[in-house]
Amino acid sequence: MSTVAQPEFSRLRMLLWPIHKFELRRFIPMFLIYSLIVFNYSILKATKETLVITAPSSGAAAIPFIKVWAILPMAFFITYIFTRLSNRFTRDGVFYIMMSGFLSFFLLFSFVLYPYREFLHPNGLANYFEQHLPIGFHGLIAIFRNWTFTLYYVLSELWGTIIMTVIFWGFANQVTSVKNAKRYYAILGLGANLATIMAGQLAVTLSGNLYKIPFISSQDEWGATLSLITLVVVSGGLMTIALYRYLTHHVFKDEKGPEDSVKANKKKKPIQMGIRKNFAYLAKSKYLMAIAIIVLTYNISLNLVEVVWKHQMHLLFPKSTDFNAYMGQVISLVGITSTLVSIFLCGNVIRRWGWTVSALVTPMILLLTSAAFFAFLFFREMPVIAGITAILGTTPLAMSVFFGTLQNAMSRASKFTFFDATKEMAFIPLSDESKLKGKSAIDGVGSRLGKSGGSVVHQGLLFAFGTVSASTPYVGVILMLVIAAWIFAVRNLGHQFDGLADTPADGAAQPAAETGAETSSEPLAKPT
Repeated sequence: MSTVAQPEFSRLRMLLWPIHKFELRRFIPMFLIYSLIVFNYSILKATKETLVITAPSSGAAAIPFIKVWAILPMAFFITYIFTRLSNRFTRDGVFYIMMSGFLSFFLLFSFVLYPYREFLHPNGLANYFEQHLPIGFHGLIAIFRNWTFTLYYVLSELWGTIIMTVIFWGFANQVTSVKNAKRYYAILGLGANLATIMAGQLAVTLSGNLYKIPFISSQDEWGATLSLITLVVVSGGLMTIALYRYLTHHVFKDEKGPEDSVKANKKKKPIQMGIRKNFAYLAKSKYLMAIAIIVLTYNISLNLVEVVWKHQMHLLFPKSTDFNAYMGQVISLVGITSTLVSIFLCGNVIRRWGWTVSALVTPMILLLTSAAFFAFLFFREMPVIAGITAILGTTPLAMSVFFGTLQNAMSRASKFTFFDATKEMAFIPLSDESKLKGKSAIDGVGSRLGKSGGSVVHQGLLFAFGTVSASTPYVGVILMLVIAAWIFAVRNLGHQFDGLADTPADGAAQPAAETGAETSSEPLAKPT
């Protein structure tokens, strides 16, 4: 008589906390590390936007130029550094070096570069350029005029790309199986969302300049706020380093059994990293190319909408502290929405309907919310819209900012849950070589190419029409085409992922993606 297998968890437990007790020693540090990294990313996001957009003679038009002329080359440079460090140092050594470098810069900026900005910024030469160049060059001149702010924006953005995406998720994918990822990753997303809420509220609080620290002095309110934010970011970074060291030097070592020790003692041929080799490897794999297209189209889509929305927001909040406070509220809203999605939707949708349906959630949300945002911008002068704003006691500008905020919150909430979880799951069935080289090329540079692609579109439109407002209708049309390509790539990758993920993990070889190289015989990591 056959016995019916008992479920691992009750329905309520599977919904809220599908983690075994014996897994807590490993999972809780990973949960806290990711939460702290996202906390720093969120508070840096509000700060970098405020610095650049509200800087003297700047605005939202500067952002597309930063992403093409500053972030893209720096992304290639940082990825080159990462690959060199990976070839020379252990995974732990790379983590400590990269973390220390980023944290040191933020301290340097807040306590040296920002206080001496008037001396360091070439305002005279920038004024000369503005007098002799067309209005479409305004954003390019702004990033040159405020070059220290530009550098801060670049390093803050690369924190998300290098520390959060490449280093943390690369580490998580190495120590997690597909089976465990279906339980772990949605909960990691929940921690990230809670961290986002706290970061947003802290940004609002610090923008009110409620706290004073004796050794922090600044001639302006925003400078004092910036110093306090930096101290918070550095503290979070140091706690992240401590947790990572505990996890790698205590938890993982204690978990090794006799079989693990034998495997650990076997010498493996090191995976040689190089930017050209990584991209050549990527080009030979249909599977990795599909992931790359998804990452590219997501970043292009989000960038196209954000510039238009932030332009409206700057018109409504010209003061730095007010702008930063509103950005903090937006970040908290994103975190709250993401939390609700993580608890009630993300994990259950992935487990019930699989990878493809879950991966389609983000482009569909972006499609619907963007359509509503652009529709309001195009038709807000209609009598009906004017009548509604009059009844609500607000202005068309405030309403456009509201709809942009709703679009940003919904699309980012789905990004931090469905998009991140499904994208990272797509890497898990691959060989170690495919994971390492694929993530380095896709997340290290590919995501930046996506954002730069959206910025190139904005730059061309700014050169042609002069202002963000005049180019907005064309942005809307291009956005719809990009989202259509995104949906097609998701459906294509879904068929390939299902074939790889269905291969038995216990003792069975996992085929590498179609790369033209030899198939890896290394199995997935077994569930703990």
